[in-house]
Amino acid sequence: MALPPPPFAGFELMIAWRYLRARRAEGGVSVMTWISLIGITLAVMALIATLAVRAGFRAEFVDTILGANAHVTVYQAGEMQPDGRLERSIADYEAMAARLRAVQGVVRAAPLIKGQLMASAAGRNVGIEVFGITAQDLRTIPRVASPQQAAGDMDRFEAGVAIGSGVARELGVSAGDKISVISPNGVKTAFGTSPRVKSYEVVYIFTAGRYDIDRSRLYMPFAEAQSFFNREGRADEIEVMVAAPDRVEDMALALLRAGGERALLWSWKDASGGFLRALDIEDNVMFVILSILVLIAAMNIVSGLIMLVKNKGRDIGILRTIGLTEGAVLRIFFLCGAFTGILGTALGVLLGCLFALYIDPIFAIVNGVSGGGIWDPAVRGISFLPAKLQLVDVMSAVGLSLGLSFVVTIFPARRAARMNPVEALRYE
Repeated sequence: MALPPPPFAGFELMIAWRYLRARRAEGGVSVMTWISLIGITLAVMALIATLAVRAGFRAEFVDTILGANAHVTVYQAGEMQPDGRLERSIADYEAMAARLRAVQGVVRAAPLIKGQLMASAAGRNVGIEVFGITAQDLRTIPRVASPQQAAGDMDRFEAGVAIGSGVARELGVSAGDKISVISPNGVKTAFGTSPRVKSYEVVYIFTAGRYDIDRSRLYMPFAEAQSFFNREGRADEIEVMVAAPDRVEDMALALLRAGGERALLWSWKDASGGFLRALDIEDNVMFVILSILVLIAAMNIVSGLIMLVKNKGRDIGILRTIGLTEGAVLRIFFLCGAFTGILGTALGVLLGCLFALYIDPIFAIVNGVSGGGIWDPAVRGISFLPAKLQLVDVMSAVGLSLGLSFVVTIFPARRAARMNPVEALRYE
């Protein structure tokens, strides 16, 4: 007794392929099948492009945070002084920084002086956030030492100040020009405290790529900042960089112990946790919406297959008469729909990956056609639209598209398999 052919045998593939290649006049591929192919291609392309932009935006957003800000800020709880002042500055900052550097996983611990002041030049004024830091520690800040764009000479940092490109633009200054830094808490006199004003040469201008940093950041030599802010012999906080910023919470106890009994921590996740949670919610919502788009495109396969089954009723009757089983007929029409899903998914992956790889010129064209101004860094925080292709995102898009295409194909294929050959050939 001859063994039955295995599932998805060669003749099943041949018949399915002949049906797909048949001309419309022969009852072959319908317009709906072409529409479903194009729909799946565009849906998968949109899904991959969106996932790539989402991943790129998150990576760039986190990188701009970690590249120019402390992973963990260590400061002290306020201590009431005899004169009624609440003192938060750190007197033994060198010893505290040394203890923090000894914690496993800590890359750098740098004392800082911080304050919010006003800068002025040529009649223009802008609010700034001043960071007093040593030249050695400044060179370890990635987005400042190796920025997107830079002007001036960082080696001359001790002779002046370094400012963000947004500050330079607002004040209309360039490297080599002088700006005035104004503090309301300045020199104490018999008539009260008078504002302190001091001029500094701009020796270095950086573009970190994050709007709020470039627009407000000024770095001043540590010793000069101590004098300017009346912090002689003290620091405001310790800026700590760690090897694994994503697991910074696991180091909290060790950092607190190294900081001392009055030490408090403020991590980058505390500062930007709301943004990260918003990105996670947006990611999930966008994936669900685009998954529905893929489902709608896949549903068009059902329409195309139903029309194909209707046109091939006579062929189904003949195939059943010569001995094909219901399972063989089901697999033939399943393959017709699966081919459409596979081809559409492959084209969508190709176009989506190309879009992600060439997003900069594509975006430049769109921006030029629309007259510019689409991407506002003041709103989005970063200065360009990033994209990052990840294998897991591509595979999730492929799995979703193929899974939906295969599932929706089963129903019209099952209808074809259950067709009665006698009814199919009655009027032939």
